[in-house]
Amino acid sequence: MADYFEQTVVQQTIPTADMTPLERLLLSRIFDCEPDGGGWYFSAEQSPSSMILVTRAELKNALASSPDIDSAAHLHVTEQLAASDAEATEIDLDLSGTSWEFFFQDIVKRSATLAYVSVVAAFTCSKMRPDGFGGMAILITPDTIIGKSTNDLIEDFLAEAGLDESDGAAPKGPEPTPPADQGE
Repeated sequence: MADYFEQTVVQQTIPTADMTPLERLLLSRIFDCEPDGGGWYFSAEQSPSSMILVTRAELKNALASSPDIDSAAHLHVTEQLAASDAEATEIDLDLSGTSWEFFFQDIVKRSATLAYVSVVAAFTCSKMRPDGFGGMAILITPDTIIGKSTNDLIEDFLAEAGLDESDGAAPKGPEPTPPADQGE
């Protein structure tokens, strides 16, 4: 069985003052994190988490301390909390319906110091498989989130070389070698 990984690094230190308590809570569970000066360094040694476990008390405290009720984090968590068992003290937050990129975008929108956040990731696999390796880069600004994978780059290179399949033609390969002349 092959194991797939998405090792990820957020390249900027995110200032503590720029994050709401809810964003800090969520991002610290989605990523590995460590303090870095007046902020936090986020990374994922294996992959960012899309399912996290938090206590109801942590969520309620973070929500009450987070004034940005229109943020992606606030909207997603309040929806998940409303759908959870009211007696549950621990909540499995499914983040597959949103994306951590939106959390960083809200931070950049409010920040007086961050113009953008850039993220790089390496796709690796425990077995040598063609679909198990590559990477991506993401740029998060107040207005947009854009990214390219290594597959996107290869497609760009093929187009630049005139080898793309956009015209419906099959990719050119080597000319077939005619059979060797036998008997002459």
